[in-house]
Amino acid sequence: MCLTRIVTIHTSLNSFRKKMGLLLLLIICHCAVNSIKTHSVSKPNIILLMADDLGIGDLGCYGNKTLRTPNIDRLAEEGVTLTQHIAAAPLCTPSRAAFLTGRYPIRSGMAAFSRVGVFLFSASSGGLPSEEITFSKLLKQKGYATALIGKWHLGMNCESSNDFCHHPRSHGFDYFYGLPVTNFRDCKPGQGSVFLKGVQKDLVIPVQITGIALVSLAVVQYIGLFKVPFKALGYFLLIITISLVVLIFFFYHFRQLNCFLMRDHRIIQQPLSYENLTQRLTKEAMKFIERNTDTPFLLFLSYLHVHTALYASENFKGKSKHGLYGDAVEEMDWSVGQVLDVLEKHQLGDKTLVYFTSDQGAHVEEISSAGEVHGGYNGIYKGGKSTNWEGGIRVPGLLRWPGVVQAGAYIDEPTSNMDIFPTIVKLAGAQLPSDRIIDGHDLLPLLQGEVTQSKHEFLFHYCNAYLNAVRWHPGNSARILCSARHTSCSVLLDQISKMMTFLLL
Repeated sequence: MCLTRIVTIHTSLNSFRKKMGLLLLLIICHCAVNSIKTHSVSKPNIILLMADDLGIGDLGCYGNKTLRTPNIDRLAEEGVTLTQHIAAAPLCTPSRAAFLTGRYPIRSGMAAFSRVGVFLFSASSGGLPSEEITFSKLLKQKGYATALIGKWHLGMNCESSNDFCHHPRSHGFDYFYGLPVTNFRDCKPGQGSVFLKGVQKDLVIPVQITGIALVSLAVVQYIGLFKVPFKALGYFLLIITISLVVLIFFFYHFRQLNCFLMRDHRIIQQPLSYENLTQRLTKEAMKFIERNTDTPFLLFLSYLHVHTALYASENFKGKSKHGLYGDAVEEMDWSVGQVLDVLEKHQLGDKTLVYFTSDQGAHVEEISSAGEVHGGYNGIYKGGKSTNWEGGIRVPGLLRWPGVVQAGAYIDEPTSNMDIFPTIVKLAGAQLPSDRIIDGHDLLPLLQGEVTQSKHEFLFHYCNAYLNAVRWHPGNSARILCSARHTSCSVLLDQISKMMTFLLL
């Protein structure tokens, strides 16, 4: 009897030990998997690819059937496609400021109160304020190698021609190779001028006033009402002549003054040459990656394509079905492929988050002096660059990270280019700034399917510094988006009030 009990107890203890051992093994495996998962989503390499003025309808992955973009489409096939990805502004300078800081441009002072909403000259004293915190600054503090290759367009100097207070190197980038301003038609001979029409328009009234004044003085002098001092008349004519000479000098020397290529703080080509320019930018990007195969890196490859002046190398010129614009798109796609290939060559694909977008929608009104369409295609969306209609702010949004982000997925939730800031800052293990409002939200929970709804209940759209549109995504409604657009803020607010009342009923 006692012996039977002892055997039974012994058997029970063995069974208990086996179960405890199995439970312990499961706990260890679970911890290991979590550890691997945590490791896989921490401190990846980051590659940010930004086109300039590319339309959402220009890419095969967004429905285009005639332009060939296999490498960009590959990002969509191997990653996530954001179908409602919104630029924070419909112009280059404010949109890029928002992208780098995760904040509406109105918060950083990068939204103009004047009609011109972007920087036009390398000698401009304005720029992205030094107190603004960019993702490049935060990632650099976490040991990342950082580089900006291509277009900057956020200022260069403050008090002198060489203080570089707004330069990319002052905003967290270890290396810069590109244009400090932007790509202008004026930079490429034979492509027209972005300034000439504006100057001609602005000169009409002053010229008319000057002509009327001179004729009036001549009449008054002739009839003898009073004598006009010839010295005063001479000074007046001298001022007019000097003004015209300065204007002619500016246009004649614009390329030399405003169109140049820099490496870090040094000008290496002045004026800028477009010959094999995309190849040169791509080569610099590939060399940067190869220099940092053993170090986490942040590469911001900011293409000049497809902002006018349009250009394409001999290998792509005349090859597309859409003229020079199509040639430029296809050359940019080739460049994306070269970047992806170098990642695969060094087995960095699984360790790298790649993001592709445009700073705003296509400039649909762009027509060359020869009558060729130089603007892109925004698909079904109305409007384009410089407007807050959907075509001006809805942009491509593609994210690829094998093993972390689901391949071939589509997210039909409102997201913003400001969301990249908190996303990559958190991935790098850095802390978001606590002394300011960050308008972007971390995309990773949405990309990994942990949540199904965007955190953006509202997205505000500004025309320069003036509120022009509001996008509403109510959390308690099946309706995905509501928007209102009007040039008058008072009418806009009235529309929003009516819209909210309707949805809450």
